[in-house]
Amino acid sequence: MSIAVGTVVEGVVSGITKFGAFVELPGGLTGLVHISEVADTYVKDVKDFIKEKDRVKVKVINIDENGKIGLSIKRADPNYDENRRGHRRGRAAASASFEDKLARFLKESDERLQDLKRHTEAKRGGRGARGF
Repeated sequence: MSIAVGTVVEGVVSGITKFGAFVELPGGLTGLVHISEVADTYVKDVKDFIKEKDRVKVKVINIDENGKIGLSIKRADPNYDENRRGHRRGRAAASASFEDKLARFLKESDERLQDLKRHTEAKRGGRGARGF
């Protein structure tokens, strides 16, 4: 079977590292699923999502000039949206109006400034600091 970019194939997880998982593909080829391509959520440890010898569906996302095969588990899911960039904050911010974004920014900025003032006054021995 020929492996081409964009095809979805089934393989067996042959090894797991801290940066991803190696998957043995049909025809004896091996590809790498990078940790960022394991799931559509944040992945701290690949072992939380897959184990060695698991059968997984993967999509071939690239093949470099040296023959290394890049794979993705999350893109093999038929419900995965290629145009979506999985940042929750980005999606929420995109739906908010400019006035809402500005109001949120001003509130957060004021809170940070108050924290900074409180912290520096305590260090200088100004108002609010304990006198010894």
